[in-house]
Amino acid sequence: MKKNKQSKQTIDIGISEKERQKIADGLSCLLADSYTLYLKTHNFHWNVTGPMFQTLHLMFEAQYTELALAVDLIAERIRSLGVPAPGTYREFAKLTTIKEPHGVPSATDMIQQLVEGQEAVVKTARSLFPVVEKAGDEVSADLLTQRMQLHEKNAWMLRSLLE
Repeated sequence: MKKNKQSKQTIDIGISEKERQKIADGLSCLLADSYTLYLKTHNFHWNVTGPMFQTLHLMFEAQYTELALAVDLIAERIRSLGVPAPGTYREFAKLTTIKEPHGVPSATDMIQQLVEGQEAVVKTARSLFPVVEKAGDEVSADLLTQRMQLHEKNAWMLRSLLE
């Protein structure tokens, strides 16, 4: 019986295989943080209670909906670099910097945890910049810039609810 061999096609986009792997590794961490934040935000959307329920329910929904689209963009960039994207809870748990909640926190604690999660995604994205700049990977740099801008804005909006 013959085994089907997948032929590995050469990727020639002006970034070496080694650099593409380093970028993909960093983007995998960004993907894990983004997916974990998506899950946390969706969880809080379902379980928030209290006097700010309507405001938070809608805000969390907008944020998790945007994150659902973002994880696809990040994973597709990893694939464009010729590397498999992580896609399991086990892989994400190993790669993420965001902690899972214990139980159902109060609305204020939810907000605080989401501020920390938004900031964590920004830090993960920012940490990858030296690698993408060295490789001349403007596409990944653009993706990182867009993610950082959005997460910094979300963190600010969430923080404003705590004042």
